[in-house]
Amino acid sequence: MVEALSSHGPFTVFAPNEEAFKSLPAGTLNGLLADPQKLGSVLKYHVVSGKYNLGGVLSSLKMSKTMNVPTLQGEQVKISSVGLIKKYLRVNQANIVSTNIHASNGVINVIDKVIIPTKL
Repeated sequence: MVEALSSHGPFTVFAPNEEAFKSLPAGTLNGLLADPQKLGSVLKYHVVSGKYNLGGVLSSLKMSKTMNVPTLQGEQVKISSVGLIKKYLRVNQANIVSTNIHASNGVINVIDKVIIPTKL
């Protein structure tokens, strides 16, 4: 992960909040920590190339409501617009709860669930 994120980017990181980790099924976090390859896969699944700011993504989703974005892990995540009056974004089944935290090589969006790739 350090190697991947130390390049110039830009990147978008979908960072799970503390509650996201607490809501994982029992043993999942310890299992990932015991297997560096699986942990790396999960971490890379939370990172995409490019800078995805909330306003730009919502504008892009007006017509289609969803967009698939490839992650550094190799699989895609689905970013979708939810809500009729007050719109918010999701990444797979995780809600984006805090947006557009700018970093030197991209942006961080905080999510309320840890997203797990299908090929783990």
